Amino acid sequence: MAPRKRHLKLATFNVNGIASRLPHLLEWLAHEAPDIVALQELKATDAAFPAAAIEAAGYGAIWHGQSSWNGVAILARDAIPVENRRGLPGDPTDTQSRYLEAAAHGIVVGALYLPNGNPQPGPKFDYKLRWMARLAKHARTLVDLPHPVVLLGDFNVIPDDIDVYDPKAWRKDALIQPEVREAYAALLAQGWTDALREVFGDEVVYTFWDYFRQHAERDRGLRIDHILLNPVLAGGLQEVGVDRWVRLQDKASDHAPTWARVAVPVAGKSR
Repeated sequence: MAPRKRHLKLATFNVNGIASRLPHLLEWLAHEAPDIVALQELKATDAAFPAAAIEAAGYGAIWHGQSSWNGVAILARDAIPVENRRGLPGDPTDTQSRYLEAAAHGIVVGALYLPNGNPQPGPKFDYKLRWMARLAKHARTLVDLPHPVVLLGDFNVIPDDIDVYDPKAWRKDALIQPEVREAYAALLAQGWTDALREVFGDEVVYTFWDYFRQHAERDRGLRIDHILLNPVLAGGLQEVGVDRWVRLQDKASDHAPTWARVAVPVAGKSR
């Protein structure tokens, strides 16, 4: 008999300040019921994370906060993520809260908030490239694991011209620089599957819309939030989507929740 499979919805959401966007987050969790969620840009200390509200919504959580900036978290519906790693290895002097790794619902989850890198050239862009090199080195230890692994979050990378509403207008931005695109492509070449592009093919899809000139309403966006699946998990990829309705709410984050639905083999014998 074929092995039993569990269907899970994996999502990433840059909340752009969890204190001010908490009502949006809770509404989305109630409406869409994702099983695993990676959050970015908490902009809150560990003590200020709204653990009680998240728990009341039916989610266990771990988080890595930072005052005013950055911050990442992993939520699991009806479960508590088991932390594997706090912080990206490779630079013990890096104190920015940008990477958190845990096991949840049988999946290894790497939640990340990759540096923006602007202005470029400059120290912030150099930090971005170093961070991407560290990510690639760590990702190589995960991609060939015999169990499901996902890397997801705000990558601050526009992989291709199809992923930006006006490539010419963004040519000087750190998100689109050749070095950044090459680093992202090299990451995929390890064996990761970009879930949204795998399903959407050549169709335009965005995950971020800035606050200028009604870009969200006019659908003038970027695709910078990514869900990367290792080969074990990519084989169960079923469906992907972007919950743009969250972005269109009043005083919303400039990102929309982005998700993938996957089928994961259930451990144990089939009946």
